[in-house]
Amino acid sequence: MALIAASVAVPLIRRKRHIPSELTVAATVAGPLATAVLWPRSKKRDAVLFAQQMWAFTVVHELPYDDPESLRSRLRSRYPIVSDTAIGAGRLPTLRLQGALEGLGRRNLLDKTLTWVHWLWFLEPHLAMVWILTRHNERFPRAARQLAATYDIGCAIYFLVPTAPPWWASQQGLVEGRVRRIMVEVGEKFWGRAWKRMYDSLGGNPWAAMPSLHFGTSVMAAILLSEAGRPEGAVGWAYATSLGFGLVYLGEHYVTDLIAGALLVLAVRRGEPWVEPLVLAVNRGLQELEGKAA
Repeated sequence: MALIAASVAVPLIRRKRHIPSELTVAATVAGPLATAVLWPRSKKRDAVLFAQQMWAFTVVHELPYDDPESLRSRLRSRYPIVSDTAIGAGRLPTLRLQGALEGLGRRNLLDKTLTWVHWLWFLEPHLAMVWILTRHNERFPRAARQLAATYDIGCAIYFLVPTAPPWWASQQGLVEGRVRRIMVEVGEKFWGRAWKRMYDSLGGNPWAAMPSLHFGTSVMAAILLSEAGRPEGAVGWAYATSLGFGLVYLGEHYVTDLIAGALLVLAVRRGEPWVEPLVLAVNRGLQELEGKAA
């Protein structure tokens, strides 16, 4: 019932908030809890729980942008520009990278490769969880909690401190120099007429830049894969490193966003012992309800 309620609430919210966003958040949270109580423990249930968590993140992540005017009134654009300008010794690192590589021409192989690395982020953290679930099942609950916490805390920060990415700031004339949004250039050429529909369906909230969950979740996935095994860790870190470079070069994130994403991962990892008693208490409560439902 919780999932049905949430699936109904989301489209209604997009029609000028006929249902309060608080109700939608409650419905998305209730879904995984209901599954944990009503479905016997198994690998399949673990996978469904994580899928529900990510579905909930997608819904809640987009909620602030359902009222763009209200969100715009709280939008922050200047502080990452100031921070990145200091990091880049007087110029944004994005502009330095794009300027240094402009001799390669438009939509060159590097642009296309890094764009695909960026697009693959929609799969990579989840594929890492599938690998851990199927090959290292005993590690999955803790790994899923840590990755989910990274997503959820980042989402909460998006609510509190909506921040514009460099490509948007450049479009508004807030940056000295033009930041190319290379992903869009490549996407329009590669996907043709389908690009706009794809972008609109996946764009979500363009003012959710700080911290970079693209980078933060890929770093968390790399750490979790490293704990599972060296080969898996090498793949995870190769992807996270490539994505981090790509996010700055493509104009999607400031270096400051990436640093914040890495610090978020550190906070989740270091903070786990502090929240573990609460997690165990919730698990005990769910197990009791599970026993009654059975």
